[in-house]
Amino acid sequence: MAEKTRVVIVGGGAAGFFAAIACAEQLGARGSVMLFEATAHLLAKVRVSGGGRCNVTHACFEPRELAKRYPRGGRELLGPLHRWQPRDTVDWFTGRGVELKTEADGRMFPVTDNSATIVDCLLRAAEKAGVQVRTGTGVKQVEPSFAKASEGAGFRVTLNGGEIIECDRMLIATGGNKSSAGFAIAQAFGHAIEPPVPSLFTFNIEDPRLTGLAGVSVEDAATRVAGLTLRERGPVLVTHWGLSGPGILKLSAWGARELAACNYRFSLQVNFVAGHSRDSLKAALAKARQDNLRKQLGTWCPVALPLRLWERLLVAARLAPATPWTQVSNEALATLAAQITEAEFSVTGKSMNKEEFVTCGGVRLREVDFKTMESRLCPGLHFAGEVLDIDGVTGGFNFQAAWTTGWLAGQAMAGVA
Repeated sequence: MAEKTRVVIVGGGAAGFFAAIACAEQLGARGSVMLFEATAHLLAKVRVSGGGRCNVTHACFEPRELAKRYPRGGRELLGPLHRWQPRDTVDWFTGRGVELKTEADGRMFPVTDNSATIVDCLLRAAEKAGVQVRTGTGVKQVEPSFAKASEGAGFRVTLNGGEIIECDRMLIATGGNKSSAGFAIAQAFGHAIEPPVPSLFTFNIEDPRLTGLAGVSVEDAATRVAGLTLRERGPVLVTHWGLSGPGILKLSAWGARELAACNYRFSLQVNFVAGHSRDSLKAALAKARQDNLRKQLGTWCPVALPLRLWERLLVAARLAPATPWTQVSNEALATLAAQITEAEFSVTGKSMNKEEFVTCGGVRLREVDFKTMESRLCPGLHFAGEVLDIDGVTGGFNFQAAWTTGWLAGQAMAGVA
């Protein structure tokens, strides 16, 4: 009887679990799959994603369009996304009793609005497939296995407690944390690591126009970083620390390296009514004045802005909220239009988006075969998830990259890629 194929997965997050399940389901009785998680918590990011609801994926079912949501790794993911895309993810969870729903912005969540639904599904699938899961077990060292040298692959894995395990294939899925063991293992086998920096983060801003407005949001704002080509459009949320929301987080993702290079100090320009330019808004405000001469500025806002923010922008334009529209000059309208469409804020730092901590950086992509997620430098060594230099914008794209690369790696390690 042939010896069983032994596979070791390092990392108990989304990519690691999905790969372990895919591999174990294919191997069946022909192999054994062991998953090691250094912490006591499995699927930690799955639990907190989306405010505890878990943004599983995004309802973008065209691979070419989907690949455009990745500031780094989009080109490399194009082929893999033709093999495993959001529709496959939806079918996988549906087939295991978990229904997903699509929200207006395309994000997909379990209908339960509870991340525990996804966590429990993955845990059940892993158990059913026979995956051996061990928490609180880190990997100290990985070396080539001389016992399997004749087979062209194989690893000798030393765990933190001193236990040694021999395996045929290994997957590194330890995430993008620069202190993770995954990077050290990759480097030990000759891989280069692109330096990790935060990718999704909010902007720290101290400005009287925003003070005390935490929770106020604008549905359609245009944002850009002065001096760079970075531009985005989408909802913007005022927080206790400054600005967040998709319109900011997408900007932070595409500009991760540039913003890190300037130490997160830059000028942010915001158009709070993205459908208008300064001139078109001035014309709209002039018409509003003509139609509402007796109303006070502070009691009625003619554009899609929260009234509290509108009042702050009035003050910034040196207009008293109690002023009747009839008393507002054309010059004052021009100043107000500029304040709304060309507002400038000084960003003095960043705050991590705790619900979806993502990094830019990781194992260099040209050193990985994206048909199998196998190292081009070391046969039998595979990578999946954020340990790679891949990151997506907010909206479920990072989890989709984890499901896609994890599934491909799992198939390949089972010998069916």
